[in-house]
Amino acid sequence: MKKPTQSLFKNFLVIILIFIIIATLFSVFSSSPEIEDEISLGRLIELINEEQVRETRVAGNVVTVTLEDDSILTTRKESETSLSQTLSNYGVEQGKIVKANIVTEDEQPGIGEIFSILVVVLPLIFFAWIIWMFSRQTKKGIMQPFNLSKSKARVFGAEGHPKQKITFKDVAGLKEAKEELKEVVEFLKTPKKFLDMGAKIPRGVLLLGPPGCGKTLLARAVAGESHVPFFSVAGSEFIEMFVGVGSGRVRSLFQEAKKHKKAIIFIDELDAIGRARGAGFGGGHDEREQTLNQILVEMDGFEKDSKTIVIAATNRPDILDQALLRPGRFDRRIVLDPPSIEGRESILKIHSRGKPLDNMIDLREVAERTPGFSGADLENLMNEAAILAARRNKKKINQIELLESIEKVLLGPERKSHILSEKEKEISAYHETGHAIVSTFADGGEPVRKISIVSRGMAAGYTLKSPKEERKMKTKKEFIGEIATLLGGYVAEEIKYKQVTTGASSDLQIATRIAKKMVKDFGMSKKLGPIVFGKKTELQFLTGISEETRDYSEKVAQSIDQEVEKIIRDAKKQAEKILKTKKKLLEKITKVLIEKETIEKEEIELLMGKRRV
Repeated sequence: MKKPTQSLFKNFLVIILIFIIIATLFSVFSSSPEIEDEISLGRLIELINEEQVRETRVAGNVVTVTLEDDSILTTRKESETSLSQTLSNYGVEQGKIVKANIVTEDEQPGIGEIFSILVVVLPLIFFAWIIWMFSRQTKKGIMQPFNLSKSKARVFGAEGHPKQKITFKDVAGLKEAKEELKEVVEFLKTPKKFLDMGAKIPRGVLLLGPPGCGKTLLARAVAGESHVPFFSVAGSEFIEMFVGVGSGRVRSLFQEAKKHKKAIIFIDELDAIGRARGAGFGGGHDEREQTLNQILVEMDGFEKDSKTIVIAATNRPDILDQALLRPGRFDRRIVLDPPSIEGRESILKIHSRGKPLDNMIDLREVAERTPGFSGADLENLMNEAAILAARRNKKKINQIELLESIEKVLLGPERKSHILSEKEKEISAYHETGHAIVSTFADGGEPVRKISIVSRGMAAGYTLKSPKEERKMKTKKEFIGEIATLLGGYVAEEIKYKQVTTGASSDLQIATRIAKKMVKDFGMSKKLGPIVFGKKTELQFLTGISEETRDYSEKVAQSIDQEVEKIIRDAKKQAEKILKTKKKLLEKITKVLIEKETIEKEEIELLMGKRRV
């Protein structure tokens, strides 16, 4: 949609251009050389008496005379009488008047006269248009404060935006979530069947899940399947600096939705206005709380047979007000998990539509290499592959572009300008090889898919693992194996150089964080037992920062530190044992890695002895 200022400027330029063209034409025509001589009426009478006139044409008061020698003269007659009468009055014989061949024509306005009129009228029209536009803008400015409380929801649906229609076919995976929402679609299509049974349809459906898992897309699919208007608004769009605007927009939104027989209201990022009340900021007069109160009132105000359903999405259900979650408001809560391997493959197929893929493309392999990727990540992956193929002037996207895009989405682009010295390259190779060997041989470790010492993003090198199977839960042994793998680079540097570098700082941070979670959140410490330590709280909407409140004594805090240290030391011992046992293998793989810079899964398995030639 064009902005009013842009439209005004465009119209102004068009008017100026037209004005310049007209003025130019007028100047051209008005400056054309005259080819006719003007004479007096007496001279015309003399020429007629001398019989030198071949033809006489009369147009209004202008008389054009053509002589026998083909010269053309003009004169003017009296406006009250005809030319013949005027000549007779001056004593010209009738026979000579006949020989003058007088022809009377209708008077036509000349081009110069037309342009003269336009030059006068067009500026008046132009200035009138300018005054009208300014008055219109002024009126909008005056009325704008009264429109602040009007809803800013975008309306989609079968009638208004047929090209933007999305159905469940466009949403891959999420089978359980789609089954739940099919009931909502069925109610919107055939509500009588439910109402006749005395069933109350859910007032609201709350979609919960991490960012990019398809919450908004799924809500749009419900609207597309049920063929009803879809009002989409973000939670932050309700809040303004003026008091009462948020609640006014809520009222306006629900009033607009109720005008339709059936409708869906979608509120994205509900946590922006749905945070728990009574946080100590602003009291009961806080604008956000007033907006939340109005939503609660509107959802309670639905009639029994109301066919308006509210769908909301958030990735922070833990901070929502309990009044929103009670039955009668958001009755259903649908959790959207990251897609499984089958779901990722289906999502890749959807996002590959319209892209020229090579016949040898294996989307299953890409799905296997992307555990934990959300739908948005996979869409970005396909887009990056298309960009990469276009940069290489290819006609089709090949498997190599897809695999490279995985690393670009995970770690960032290659930093070709970040060239390591020979010594740094060697240290990085030992570091990454240490990760790979420990991950392969540790209890609870995972197979390695790729080792590289090519810089990407903030990493000087990287080791990518591919889990044997997707898991929702982890055991203590698997956590220890993960920490040992993270310390593999640190230990490899220590064994080879008897000292360590700063390259292991990120690994140490992650390892410490995992060990703390094992002790404080997962109850995996024998000494402290199955107890959760520390209460997670959130500094409310002014900061949005989470912090931990200590609910344990200094003595317990000391025990927690000791247990975290013990876990990390045990994992380090496991990594040291593996690398000292596999020291020759460490040297062998490092040498190959320095030479090739990147080693793929098949070659890694051959070097590790996990695959036969």
